Amino acid sequence: MGKVYECINETLRTFIESQPMFFVATAPRSDEGMINVSPKGLDSLRVLDDQTIAYADLIGSGIETVSHVNENGRITMMFCAFEGPPKIVRLHGTGEVIDPHHADFDTLAQRFPPFTGLRCFIRLRCQRISDSCGFGVPLFEYQGQREVLTDWADRKGAPELEEYVRAKNSTSIDGLPGMDLGDNEV
Repeated sequence: MGKVYECINETLRTFIESQPMFFVATAPRSDEGMINVSPKGLDSLRVLDDQTIAYADLIGSGIETVSHVNENGRITMMFCAFEGPPKIVRLHGTGEVIDPHHADFDTLAQRFPPFTGLRCFIRLRCQRISDSCGFGVPLFEYQGQREVLTDWADRKGAPELEEYVRAKNSTSIDGLPGMDLGDNEV
């Protein structure tokens, strides 16, 4: 049934890149802190090499993943087959926040669509790559990506998005630091 892999091989890469949705899980260091799981979609994911994956983190109502990754780096990504043969792939590893001032930001940005409202990228270096059966995952028919988030960001524009990030993304629900814009824009 389940198997542990040394790397993201071509079969895993094809599976990962074909999923229209994936999940990101993080947690703060504190035992009292909230564990976070976030669903992700859009064309926001890239396999960078056989040990590394990255996704575009867009402005949203919370900043948990960024806060947790900045605090301790622990992150898991999960991909489920909702169509076709049952399968789940999990990538456990160390995450890194690649904000607009990071040396790798522009290089990563070239690999993704130009998202309005892009906060940063989250890059995961895999320490454990595994799959499991997915027999309990229900079947769903994919209808397409929602455009509500990107439309919202396009309507707001840069000044309003910056204000939103300052107001809503400066700390996590546990009070950990989130996005620090300083004098810089989103």
